[in-house]
Amino acid sequence: MTDGSDTFYGGIPVFRGFGSLMDPALYSPLPDDWSIGVADIVESTKAIAAQRYKAVNMAGASVIAAVTNALDGREFPFVFGGDGASFAVSPGDLERAREALAATATWVEESLDLVMRVALVPVAAVRANGLDVRVARFGPSPNLSYAMFSGGGLGWADAAMKRGEFAVQPASPGTQPDLSGLSCRFEEIPSARGLILSVLVVPAQGADPRAFRKVIEDVIALSERSPDAGRPVPPGGPPLRWPPQGVEYEARAARGGSLLKRRGVVLAVTLWAYVVMRFGIKVGNFVPKTYVQQVVENSDFRKYDDGLRMILDCTPELERALTQILVAAASSGIVRYGLHRQDAAMMTCFTPSVMRSDHIHFIDGARGGYASAATALKATPA
Repeated sequence: MTDGSDTFYGGIPVFRGFGSLMDPALYSPLPDDWSIGVADIVESTKAIAAQRYKAVNMAGASVIAAVTNALDGREFPFVFGGDGASFAVSPGDLERAREALAATATWVEESLDLVMRVALVPVAAVRANGLDVRVARFGPSPNLSYAMFSGGGLGWADAAMKRGEFAVQPASPGTQPDLSGLSCRFEEIPSARGLILSVLVVPAQGADPRAFRKVIEDVIALSERSPDAGRPVPPGGPPLRWPPQGVEYEARAARGGSLLKRRGVVLAVTLWAYVVMRFGIKVGNFVPKTYVQQVVENSDFRKYDDGLRMILDCTPELERALTQILVAAASSGIVRYGLHRQDAAMMTCFTPSVMRSDHIHFIDGARGGYASAATALKATPA
């Protein structure tokens, strides 16, 4: 039997227009007895400098896959951050989430050669420090919704994790989380308009919330109404080749048998999938054209988690216009921001079942993305 706390997230209405995301009425305070999970890659800047973009993104998405599978697919609020992820869980799901986080940290180190720190922070601890965690549900398509967070609590939890507080210790060596459905079979997505721009905008310390809201709404309005910007995933879906670039990561995420055996299985499965997709072969109730349309619609190229994150395919002219808004707002003490230019985007997929329409596709820049934008953000005065 579940109590009201456990069913809280499913009761939040889904909003559709991204331009309204700063409306406080859309956000509901998390129950006091919930906890926030946070995870990020230690020294992700070094990994990106070594061009390990896919590994970093796979690590971030693995947190969401592992917790989702540990919770038997129950809906819970989460957000992908490129080199990490954040989420919230009810008390009834806390221990399963803890085990999934611990196992994921071990898997990331053993399989991806990256160090992931993870923590679970009580919402009550956030509120005791004068901040809040509020959540909304954004529907990018009729098939799917994902979470937006406001209140400053996610940022506080992330900072606490980096100070070593509320840490979840990695599981024992060899422990592997259930990462079923996690893959990165699509190729990089080249820009169609000139450049892929990673955008990260957070409030400056002490900023007027109304002024910050106005800046975010201006940035979104400019990007939405301009024909010079749009989602980085083309209408026909991302490029697909065989063998896929991400075959090694998918093999490492799989369970059962030696890595050599898992590579063979993944190569066979991805070859079958490539043929089906390439030639549009209907298999039972699976229709490739419908699936690709859902991939496009279900891509999370923009979100809000105490700050605006967007991956835009845009022209240099629009980048300059966005920069002008942000420079002016930063000089007025309203925002801190980071931008990162690259020539392509990348997609990491979480598809628990191809027969369902709620698969989600995490978008980041293909040459550093959000992590590089965050580095630019850190270089600006607090």
